[in-house]
Amino acid sequence: MLGLPSGGKSKSSDHTAEQKPDADPILEVKPMGFAWDTLDPFLFCVHHEDKFPKGNEEMGPAVSLKGRSLGDDFIIKDGWRMYHGKKVPGFPGHPHRGFETITVVRDGLVDHADSLGASGRYGEGDVQWMTAGKGVQHSEMFPLLKKDEENPMELFQIWLNLPKKNKMVEPHFKMLWGSKIPKLNHTDSGGKTTEVEVIAGKLHEHIAPAPPPDSWAADAANEVAIFNMKLAPGATFTLPKASKGINRCLYFYLGNQITLAGKVIEKYHAVVVNAAVDLSITNGD
Repeated sequence: MLGLPSGGKSKSSDHTAEQKPDADPILEVKPMGFAWDTLDPFLFCVHHEDKFPKGNEEMGPAVSLKGRSLGDDFIIKDGWRMYHGKKVPGFPGHPHRGFETITVVRDGLVDHADSLGASGRYGEGDVQWMTAGKGVQHSEMFPLLKKDEENPMELFQIWLNLPKKNKMVEPHFKMLWGSKIPKLNHTDSGGKTTEVEVIAGKLHEHIAPAPPPDSWAADAANEVAIFNMKLAPGATFTLPKASKGINRCLYFYLGNQITLAGKVIEKYHAVVVNAAVDLSITNGD
């Protein structure tokens, strides 16, 4: 379950959750698609999940690409997509400006290259945080390195707006290596465990690595946070409240059911919650 509890210091009418009385922790429940609706200052989140086949000598799929719309392949065929790639799946050079991309790679690898001359490979739990600022062109390709087994890929790309004063700053890249991302481990009264990766923000005594300097998240007063929560079957975890006026949304993307504040939520639904109250989360089976 991915939580994007975001700073609410600068809200726009298109992205602001309507506040209800503190006694009602759930504001809205809605199904999720490929691109997930988010709340200000987040712009959107995309969940990529592809069961890529074995790779070939060019790090592409070792199967026929016949029947695919190469260059614009977003229809899941045989469990995966080529996206804008023609030999290797992914996103060849394209521009960004005025916001940030946060790429959270759960499984698989990403090859990055950009117009500033940087390049590198990351994945398997790593996070790349890019401030596009006044403009940068980069590519994100998904190399299929394994030739004797399948190459599953799962990642989230989250777009975070930049404050008005920082829209045209110099581009900036930061890597949050998976081994350095803090993890909160909690055991409930029944002995069942929850692990929370603190990718941005703070959760109890766990503080995420510092974000890029011009981000909304760089000012702790904005309370920008990204958490990824994994609950054992039947586990209960309480997400502590944030300040009044903060936008907070939870995305239930893996599992059967969860219960939030006594309400049953089905898989692949987003829940806008009242961040001003503690939220009890109980996993299903």
